[in-house]
Amino acid sequence: MREQLVDWIDVPEGAVHRGTPLDRIDEVTHRYADTGVPRAWFEKETPRARVPVAAFRIARVPVTIGQWARFAHATGRDRPTEPSTHPVSGVSWGAAVAYCDWISDDLGSDVRLPTEDEWERAARGDDEREFPWGDEYRTGLANLVDLGVGTTTPVGAFPDGASPFGVLDMAGNVDEWTSTPYAPYPGAPSEVPLRENWAFDPHITRGGCFRHDRDLARCARRHGAYEADLRAIGTGFRVATST
Repeated sequence: MREQLVDWIDVPEGAVHRGTPLDRIDEVTHRYADTGVPRAWFEKETPRARVPVAAFRIARVPVTIGQWARFAHATGRDRPTEPSTHPVSGVSWGAAVAYCDWISDDLGSDVRLPTEDEWERAARGDDEREFPWGDEYRTGLANLVDLGVGTTTPVGAFPDGASPFGVLDMAGNVDEWTSTPYAPYPGAPSEVPLRENWAFDPHITRGGCFRHDRDLARCARRHGAYEADLRAIGTGFRVATST
């Protein structure tokens, strides 16, 4: 099947203002104190750096249950029963990579998971915004815990929460795999762990899911799969490709 399997967004060559300045971590920790997130989790975002990113393409929305069902049918995997327009959830990193390999054959191009830097550039654009839509959090722009839905919503249901490039659902709905294993950013404080041995999988996820608080809607927030029940923690993914 063909190119319409993915609704691509072209992200031009540029740079991402990745992460958060170290001198703002106390401010950020205070701003999100009600979420119970410790300072150490925000320190993993430091230091801020301007990182060049080559042009790439990224899917406008996460992979849906309908798209995943074709893959599941072709590869003998269990097929989800939820509505086809919702994002697939509970997917392991290895299964997401397998989907990318499968759809690469279908499209005749190299489809993959986005890198962490690509994901943040697609979410943040050319400036230093806090959230994909701007600097202020607003309930109703993403499917996070404050919305009270308690499960996934159809992909693209929050168009006003789009990133500068028009990418949707970069906050909430499902927490998205990247291809990047966790490691501190160069120049991070010495107390930032070299590895997260407590994680179920070493790869970084981004964006948060419907059960997460607004801190995970932040473009800079680095997360991970810290529980084995990937469905309960809402892990999904979107695809990318180089240009």
